[in-house]
Amino acid sequence: MSLHEGMTFERTWRVTKAEAADRHGNPFIHVLTTPVVVEWMEEAATAGVQSHLPEGQGTVGSSLKMKHLAPTPIGLMVKVVAKLTQIEGRRLTFRIEVFDEVEQIAECEHTRVIVDLARFHDKVGRKAGGTRGS
Repeated sequence: MSLHEGMTFERTWRVTKAEAADRHGNPFIHVLTTPVVVEWMEEAATAGVQSHLPEGQGTVGSSLKMKHLAPTPIGLMVKVVAKLTQIEGRRLTFRIEVFDEVEQIAECEHTRVIVDLARFHDKVGRKAGGTRGS
């Protein structure tokens, strides 16, 4: 594993009508919705670390403490910056900041856990089939 504390991962998106709050159950609010900001935060952290993990490993989110600080209109670009601040065994902690073209719009602390994908999918499959694991 080539991950180390201090690594930074960035992703950018353009806000479209599909990401607006009114399309996600909040009528009359035509700005970037909070659930999409959270999705983009997780995606930046996930995509950033994946190429640094051994084959057969992935990450799952385990916590996210987020503040949505300012609205972002449709059409603006958004940049998500995820900094890996702590590695404790399989637990990865990120400080994530989100900016539109004008200002910082969100921030969070996000924790992901490294998992063995085969074991993870086996456990999910047992749960989907209604059986309990040992």
